[in-house]
Amino acid sequence: MSTKEFQCEGSESALLDCRTSDSTRNTCSPKTVGLTCSEPEDIRLVGGTSNCNGTLEMKHQGEWIPVDEHYGWKLEAAIVVCRQLNCGSAVSTQRGYGHPLEPARRMISNCDGSESSLRECGTTLSKSDTRHRLEVVCSALHVQPTRHTTEVDDLRLVGGSRKCTGTLEVKYEDEWYPVNPSRWEQKLSTVACRQLGCGTPVSTKMIYGSYYAPAWWLIIHWECSGSESLLRQCGSLTYNTADNTLELTCSGSVKLVRGPNLCSGRVEVKSNQSWIPVCEGDFDQQDAEVVCRQLDCGVPSVLQGALYGEGWAPRSTKEFQCEGSESDLQDCKTSDSTRNTCSPDKTVGLTCSDPEVRLVGGTSHCAGTVEMKNNGDWRPIDLNYWNMRFATVLCRELDCGSPVSTKKFTRSKQAVWWLESSCVGSESSLRECKGSYRPNEVKEGRIEVICSESVRLVNGSSLCSGRVEVKSTQSWVSVCEDDFDQQDAEVFCRQLDCGAPSVLQAALYGEGKASMSTKEFQCEGNETALQDCRTSDSTRNTCSPEKTVGLTCSATDVRLVGGTSHCNGIFELHHQGKWRTVDDYQWNQRTAGTVCRHLNCGSLDSSKEINSGDLQSVWLIRSSCESSDASLRECILKWDSTSISRIEVICSGDKQ
Repeated sequence: MSTKEFQCEGSESALLDCRTSDSTRNTCSPKTVGLTCSEPEDIRLVGGTSNCNGTLEMKHQGEWIPVDEHYGWKLEAAIVVCRQLNCGSAVSTQRGYGHPLEPARRMISNCDGSESSLRECGTTLSKSDTRHRLEVVCSALHVQPTRHTTEVDDLRLVGGSRKCTGTLEVKYEDEWYPVNPSRWEQKLSTVACRQLGCGTPVSTKMIYGSYYAPAWWLIIHWECSGSESLLRQCGSLTYNTADNTLELTCSGSVKLVRGPNLCSGRVEVKSNQSWIPVCEGDFDQQDAEVVCRQLDCGVPSVLQGALYGEGWAPRSTKEFQCEGSESDLQDCKTSDSTRNTCSPDKTVGLTCSDPEVRLVGGTSHCAGTVEMKNNGDWRPIDLNYWNMRFATVLCRELDCGSPVSTKKFTRSKQAVWWLESSCVGSESSLRECKGSYRPNEVKEGRIEVICSESVRLVNGSSLCSGRVEVKSTQSWVSVCEDDFDQQDAEVFCRQLDCGAPSVLQAALYGEGKASMSTKEFQCEGNETALQDCRTSDSTRNTCSPEKTVGLTCSATDVRLVGGTSHCNGIFELHHQGKWRTVDDYQWNQRTAGTVCRHLNCGSLDSSKEINSGDLQSVWLIRSSCESSDASLRECILKWDSTSISRIEVICSGDKQ
């Protein structure tokens, strides 16, 4: 007999695919080879420190699905799992919480502990949708993960994989209790991270825990600004029971300050319990990549000295030597810089570019359905009380001007980010006002926003008034009074869905930054957008700041109907092309006073609820707008409300 030597590389799918060569011998003794192949395992442990601890998953039709125990699971079954995986004996088994709602296999197992695999136990499986998982720890290769605690006074983060992350707890009468996240907002995260000496907030997450565990409910005072040094200055603690806790991640040893949002600003690092700026010469692109990653802010886009103002010059500096792949700036090597200090104009500023919000399905990136990213996952958002103030922040964050319209519509059910939040409208990003995520919701609601894209009004008293600015080469520039006339203003107001122009005047809403170069708009007045108008280069190269034009559009979005004059009657609000009455749910006398001011009808005489007897669609508005002179349509919370009540407002009369 002659023999051939097989020369497989190991990756081939069949032996015949391997190269062969004739063996040097023509035959061989009866030492023919035998082989035992291990049968592919249909179970595994994932998410632990090794393959011998973690969440139990089973393979079904080629797909790995987590297991949710149901009554019949016991330690004897865990013993079988560890034996089947060649992982020694079972150390523990428990029910795990805090997972997304997703399909699982519900298991009832009748093991006595002597079996070699779960299939020998007479296991019964059924489909389930659950947040619970079955966690098993085996003795082999079991390494207890390091869990950190960061504690300051009556506040701490516990159980995190690194410092400055974990479950937020507060201390009361020498006992620690978790914080209920239901009324949590971003500004509270800012205060908590500051109190703990942990930089700035990176993310918050609601963790589903054991049902009705003791927790503290933080009662928030609306005047809490986020600038407080201690969390207890922001509200009072009320003892309650809840099944959710708050997981908070702070930036730790690095933060960005003086920037327009949480992902941009002057770079500062923590050294000896103090925050110090970083010199431009000690910080390069690879270092910036690590910082943006650490802050969950994507990749760096701009890195420049004094980009966000001058910092105080540090007495001594260290040069960061990151490779770019590190997850934390503290993981990078450093070396002492050759200089002992650097000038204030050399302290480095950084802008990270990763967007957390976007508009999809529209005609441009400035129109469409609102989607948000959390933990790398893009989903639509749903929020009962979305209004024009949220839309204002969103358009600002996308650099898309001002909101033109926003509406909520219904589509097929899918997973969404459900937000519990509030915006005042001055925030630079939704991340600063979004409150907390509830990621496991399946909803029908979607939110659609259209932004003005290339034009906006700034420093005004409402969405329909302010200094005129247009977008030019990715920058916003003011418009010179001599380059903008009544016909241009008509197009501008129409583009913002703000009616017709009523006042057009230089410096009406403050002086703008003088344009380096100017273009004269030559609109005919019937165009739908300013970019549709012809332009010509102006004869001057610039104009003085006091000549930048301001505009007030006359959009009438409130009226009183059915009375003896326009200053008394049933209150109606115009939005999305519809006049509707207003629900009385959050209505109060100060809101009614705002209506009188809007209509130039003096002060409020009276306001009361009237039962009309017939059910019809109404707008639901937020009462926190009651003392604002802003357009009341900015205060609309909900589009799909119905009511039999009407609001009658009587003002003192025409304002002379």
